[in-house]
This record gives sequence, structure tokens and C-alpha cells, in this order.
Amino acid sequence: MRALVLITPQPVAQAPLKLADMPVPAPGLGEVLVQVRTCGVCHTDLHLVEGELPRAKRPVVPGHQVVGVVAQVGPGVSQFTPGQRVGVAWLHRACGACDFCRRGEENLCPGARFTGCDVDGGYAEYLLAQVDFTYALPGGFSDAQAAPLLCAGIIGYRSLRLSEVRPGERLGLFGFGASAHLASQVARHWGCQVLVFTRSTAHRELARQLGAVWAGAADDKPPEPLDRAIVFAPVGWVVVAALRQLRPGGTLAINAVHLDRIPEFDYQLLYGERTMRSVANSTRRDAVEFLKLAETVPIRTRVESYPLEEANRALLRLKAGEVQGAAVLAVV
Repeated sequence: MRALVLITPQPVAQAPLKLADMPVPAPGLGEVLVQVRTCGVCHTDLHLVEGELPRAKRPVVPGHQVVGVVAQVGPGVSQFTPGQRVGVAWLHRACGACDFCRRGEENLCPGARFTGCDVDGGYAEYLLAQVDFTYALPGGFSDAQAAPLLCAGIIGYRSLRLSEVRPGERLGLFGFGASAHLASQVARHWGCQVLVFTRSTAHRELARQLGAVWAGAADDKPPEPLDRAIVFAPVGWVVVAALRQLRPGGTLAINAVHLDRIPEFDYQLLYGERTMRSVANSTRRDAVEFLKLAETVPIRTRVESYPLEEANRALLRLKAGEVQGAAVLAVV
């Protein structure tokens, strides 16, 4: 099979992903072999190829927003049959036995393994997935439109939940890439007012098209203080900028698998019973709930499609903030 492999992390401008021929893996107990149709390009992939996720195995095939069809099932698998369309997300597996798993917090499991990081992912023609972490996909979405749902959508949904946003509240979204453009649609479905903070004028325009009541730069002052906010940008100073706009008693959720240093800030920005929390990965419950909700809203993903061989270019555009919506690799 064809696969894009990362051997040595490098700046994405140096095209660190190399096309390689690899053997098609065989599914073991409780596994499915998925023939990949599309794979979303995530900011986490960018962190991985540039060496900001040092835990990742080497070499590794990135990609964790996978849409494909079951090509083969391993022993003990009855949930899916060959030919069925499925999705594979970031969480590859969790131990199921630790305190976190027993509390339903498998995203925090110390034994968790992640697709396209600890195990090979979807920048390839085939990948192996654990059947219990593989999802039936809702109808109404093309393969390209469905791919961003599997990380950008799921983690955006978890971020909304952890922000504690309620109907009618003002929600600030800092950064407006793949995840935020999906989360904004869920928030509007819940009756929230969405305000978007982004450096990109094109992203501001997209935010308005998707129903944002206001859009400006990260350090602009909105018309009213925010009740809740989510930071999607992996930049520490944006966290402080978001706190400045948050009302007393409000909540700020930070959705970033990697974040540079948060600068020192005055305690008064946090005082007043404001809450600041991180968002770490997601659970199977998040995936099941969000995929059902995506069909109900219905969510509409904006995608830019690239051939598998152009993954480096897609990542470079992502880093430059040039992608409108989500970037997706067309594998088949």
C-alpha cells in the first residue's frame, strides 16, 4: 500500500512526510482493517511532523480523521462487516481498567494510545483500528465532508461541553479553523450567540457566513463580555487575550494538544470565579454523541481536498492559516 511516513520530524516547509510502499497489515483479535477513502488533516498532525509531540513513535504514518470501508475483520469482530463505511478517530484504545476509564474519563487513561501517533494512521491506503473504537457514520455526509467530524468535530463538541456554555449565552471562539467552524454550528443550534476572534479576514468572513454575530481580531474588544470562551489557537498569549474578555463566573476552555508558553498575567483576569481548563483528547461517548448531533443540526463542513501525495502542502497551508474550513486528503 501507499503511505506517507514521518521518519524524522522537521519544519513542514521541508516536506517531512515521504511516500513509501508498505505491506498491508492483517487484523488481529478485535481489530478491523479499514481501506481509507479520506483522511482529515489536523493541527495535531502539524505538531507531530514538526516534533512538538515527542511521544509519537518513529517512523509513523500520521492521520486520525479517517473515513473508509471495512476491508477485513479480525477474530472476535461482529459489529462490522466488509464493505461497511466507518470512521476512525484520535483515540485508538484505552485500557478500560484504570480509575479514569472506570469514571468514563478514558481520554485521560495513562495507557491510552492514539491513532497516527502511537500507531499508524490514515495517511495511507489501509490502517488497523480497534473495533470498539471504530464508528458507524451518519448518512448525508460525503467521505470528504465526514472526515473532519472525526476529530475537529468531536473535540470541538467536547470543548463546548467543558466550556459549560448554555443556550442564549455569548460564546467566544479564538481561532477559526476546522474545529471552530464546526463547533460554531453546534453552538448556534443550541441557541448561543457566537463571537469569533481570528487574525484572518477570510476566516472572519466564513464565521459571519456561518452565523457569528461578531468577528474580529484576537485582541479586539467584543460588544459585550463573553459568558464562555474556547481557545483553539495553539498560542499562549491568546489565552490571556480570551481571559480579558471573559465575564466573572465565566469559563475558558483551552483546546490545544500543544501550546507554547502562557505569558504571565495579572491575577485579576482570573479572579471573580472565572474558570480556566484544558481540553485533553476525547472519549467514545463524545464521538457517538457528536456524530448523532452532526446529522441532527445538520452540520455542514467546508473542506479543501488534496491528493494523498500533497499532504505536506496541505499541512503548510494549514500552518499559514490559509485553509478555509478543513483540509482533507483524498486517498481513493
